Amino acid sequence: MSDAPVILINLLRVKPGKQDALVALLHENIDTVIRTLDGWKATRVIGASDGTGVVIYSEWETLAAVEAMRSDPRMLACFPKISELASLDSLLGAIASQTAR
Repeated sequence: MSDAPVILINLLRVKPGKQDALVALLHENIDTVIRTLDGWKATRVIGASDGTGVVIYSEWETLAAVEAMRSDPRMLACFPKISELASLDSLLGAIASQTAR
């Protein structure tokens, strides 16, 4: 088994004036749901400076952990709340290249 994390990137296009509400909802969900799930490693929430979008960068131990998160009843209850504030596109993969100083 590889130690490389599975990366889930969610790009949310925020409805006008809703970025702060979306970020608050995401932080609440991370604190109450995501942190409790097996296989979760880390999450970063990045807000666009112009208020039009949010990126969620998450690292998971396995693809099965991502699938379990997506089917968790608490997450299923959160998805409609998110869709009231933004549209969602997702990308699932692995780190192909990394450069750092």
